[in-house]
Amino acid sequence: MSHKLRVATVITRMTAGAGGVALRGAMGLDPCDYEVTIIAGGTGFDGRRSDRGSPDILFGADAVAGAPPGDLLAAAAAAGLQVARVPRLVSPISPRLDHQALRTLTDFMAHNGFDVVHTHSAKAGALGRIAAHRTGVPRIVHTYHGFPFHDQQSRLRRASYIRLERWLGQRTDAVLAVGAAVAADTARLGLISPERICTISPAVDPPTGTPGTAGRAAARRRLNVAPGVRVVGTVGRVDYQKAPEQWVDALAQIASDDVWGVWIGDGPLREKLLSRVRRRGLTDRFLFLGHRPDATAIMPAFDVFMMASRYEGLPCVIAEAMQAHVPVVATAVNAVQDLVIPGVTGLLVPANEPPLLARSAAFLLDNPSTARRMADAAFNSLGDRFSAHALGELLDQTYRAGSVRTTTAARPEPRPRRSVQWTSL
Repeated sequence: MSHKLRVATVITRMTAGAGGVALRGAMGLDPCDYEVTIIAGGTGFDGRRSDRGSPDILFGADAVAGAPPGDLLAAAAAAGLQVARVPRLVSPISPRLDHQALRTLTDFMAHNGFDVVHTHSAKAGALGRIAAHRTGVPRIVHTYHGFPFHDQQSRLRRASYIRLERWLGQRTDAVLAVGAAVAADTARLGLISPERICTISPAVDPPTGTPGTAGRAAARRRLNVAPGVRVVGTVGRVDYQKAPEQWVDALAQIASDDVWGVWIGDGPLREKLLSRVRRRGLTDRFLFLGHRPDATAIMPAFDVFMMASRYEGLPCVIAEAMQAHVPVVATAVNAVQDLVIPGVTGLLVPANEPPLLARSAAFLLDNPSTARRMADAAFNSLGDRFSAHALGELLDQTYRAGSVRTTTAARPEPRPRRSVQWTSL
């Protein structure tokens, strides 16, 4: 009987696009060949409650207890994957918590003899790769969904992040970049040698609900909007990256009382978003739905999907909108253009330009035949490259390749494995 490869997937927040890609990728692997453990960071937005006497690491049912809305660790456990949570692994920089999280990850990896460590997101990408390198894990893989640095930061901070990513790249066997633009920037900035970069597409769930006109009618009933109302919607975390204030400003500049805005998702800027809605006089034509597990079933209700992000990787939610035959207008950042081809599969505008975002969304609303043509072309362009099966095949090839790091660590003498009782949910 062949040896199962033991994979540790480490991610800061098991939510939103990155969490979905990590989960679907793990589920795309053959369970006869792989034993996957997903290790996620602290619960709550940015790890609140992470340092209040909590254990170093939680397993099984304890790991998913009290998880915030949108956390996917419970879904991973329900799918038969082993799950763990490191409460002190949080997104904001915190030297004390970061040191404790690194110690926990290093100890856990040393005791469990993983064949592959695959990291996602900035903080888990740094601490997880350092821990894996220290403990001599044979194969270290990292996925760039985007970057922890961007043009909105100070030059010094951005340069510091790039230097750190180059240092981590020397301790990484392979980088999977979500989208061609992210892969190109990885090579251009010298984060890792070119032969170790592979472009991937994010796996997304297949459409839910009834397709076509009936599905749209059902989705609009979920929203409870009146006949004749046109809906401009988005799905995303309410944080700086998604530019929620600019999204609201764009909606306000679409001067039509029959146009409503819908935001699905939650995050630390929720109250600022709602305050902006009130100040712009949009209270009567704006719906804030928060986190909704049925987001993909609601999306067919949109007449236009509008994204205002300041920076991105390749957002899964754009592919989901295209699957729902919803025309897209988005900001031309990072790998978004992999999906949105201007004038063919949607419209692109510069970031930080709410008037242009509003004008483009209004154009699609006022020209439904053109919008339908773009939506149909977008749907047809997706093919099967966004399936969990396609991602699983690529991960299998990546995990089974040999180590090619420029710096290596001798694998320590194996310690007796810690006996862990995995609790199924």
